[in-house]
Amino acid sequence: MEIKDKITAIEPEAKYSPEGDGCIVIPADSFRNVAEKLRHEYGFDFLRSLTGVDWGEEGIGCVYHIENTSTGENVVLKTSVPYRDNTCLPSVHDLWKGAGFNEREAYDYLGIKFIGHPDLRRLYLREDWEGYPLRKDYDMASNPLNMENEVSTDEAPTYELTKDGSFILKRHPLIEEEEYIINIGPQHPATHGVLRFRVSLEGEIIKKIDVHCGYIHRGIEKMCESLNYRQTLALTDRLDYLGASQNRHALCMCIEKAMGIEVSERIQYIRTIMDELQRIDSHLLFFSCLCMDMGALTAFFYGFRDREKVLDILEQTTGGRLIQTYNTIGGVQADIHPDFVSGIKKFIAYMRPMLREYHEVFTGNVIAQQRLKGTGVLTREDAISFGATGGTGRASGWACDVRKRHPYAMYGKVDFKEILFSEGDCFARYMVRMKEIEESMNILEQLVDNIPQGEWQMKVPAVIKLPAGSWYSAVEGSRGEFGVYLESRGDKSPYRLKFRSTGLPLVSCIDTISRDAKIADLIAIGGTLDYVVPDIDR
Repeated sequence: MEIKDKITAIEPEAKYSPEGDGCIVIPADSFRNVAEKLRHEYGFDFLRSLTGVDWGEEGIGCVYHIENTSTGENVVLKTSVPYRDNTCLPSVHDLWKGAGFNEREAYDYLGIKFIGHPDLRRLYLREDWEGYPLRKDYDMASNPLNMENEVSTDEAPTYELTKDGSFILKRHPLIEEEEYIINIGPQHPATHGVLRFRVSLEGEIIKKIDVHCGYIHRGIEKMCESLNYRQTLALTDRLDYLGASQNRHALCMCIEKAMGIEVSERIQYIRTIMDELQRIDSHLLFFSCLCMDMGALTAFFYGFRDREKVLDILEQTTGGRLIQTYNTIGGVQADIHPDFVSGIKKFIAYMRPMLREYHEVFTGNVIAQQRLKGTGVLTREDAISFGATGGTGRASGWACDVRKRHPYAMYGKVDFKEILFSEGDCFARYMVRMKEIEESMNILEQLVDNIPQGEWQMKVPAVIKLPAGSWYSAVEGSRGEFGVYLESRGDKSPYRLKFRSTGLPLVSCIDTISRDAKIADLIAIGGTLDYVVPDIDR
């Protein structure tokens, strides 16, 4: 029985909408029941993406992309309510832990109150912010610049539904008066960007962490609604700036899917090579920053020195080192540099023996091993529930690589290992990324000598208008699954564009994996989770 039929059996009023990728529309009153059955009876254990959308007269609601990790089956659900005041939907935070922060995001930007959510504070914006920016009727001038300090709230709001259909607001203590709280961030080098942790301590032991996001927020998703499709590409590089090529690849794939364009094999080769160079670039910076966080200055210099060699190769072709404005809709900006292939071969020949030296200097160091092994353990079940993909998920034994699960570009035609560890600790997360550098070099070797002739830019209309519908595309970014949800109403600008952050699930699980660890361990835990803050604060 297909999943559509299973859902219809649970809820006869569920309807299939074929536009775009297709989705199953479920009445809000029965959505919780359907979600429970999908999670517990049909094994849909991975919430890939949760997107809040204002459909105007059709109502306000959410789109859920859910996957069964055992079978690889995917389903897209949509639910909404018609009224704009007191918009409420049932929470699914207890079915998928990753929904916790995603529902807070939807509340923050669209005002959707999730019934039963234990902590429905704003996630990014100030608590005194007026209105909800992703609503179509939002007044952009309603919140003048506010430079006053924001007072931290020690109470978590939660909404409960009453028998008459209304709901009541309750508050429960988030921080008790007797708790000892310290701030780490938002200006702290070990938070890897402007991210703030309120840490409750008992001596040196962490009892809970309250994560505060939004210090670098720039409203990229809102900006995209007023830009044409070509203009939206420029903003992807400003998300995870260590995966700029991968981010842009995902958006281009999504737009091309909606347009029905199939790019040439040469373009697929080039994009795959660029993505793997970007992965090596990112993992070398991960190595450098983790070593610096833990006091290994020599190893830090090694990583930065060798990362520059990757950036030199990228710059020759793309013109950029950090910002990679290279992928375009239907191709790439320019053909590869004449020295591109030889440069990659020289780098691989240099890098392989150098990795052995990395392991001698840092990996085998007794201090590094004692601080990383057994610290910050994330179970496989929690990794899936939080949606902590990438090296973090694979270190916990979850085979979550998008390149294997949903092959794109040339990944279905190259041979590479998906690196898996079972320990789920800081050392496993470190080792996954170090071994992935080797696998990326293996992929590059299979591709660079076989780049076919052909077009590097397909013909596309001067003005791009996508048909009505919604689409989702994902790539394996340097930190995990980077996804793009695009909804069109036939205009030259997207009606809704949502970026599935790789870092938000990594930050949402930090409270779970840090409890009962020492405060000094938090530095190693944050370093091995490898989040990038602008990717979280979209």
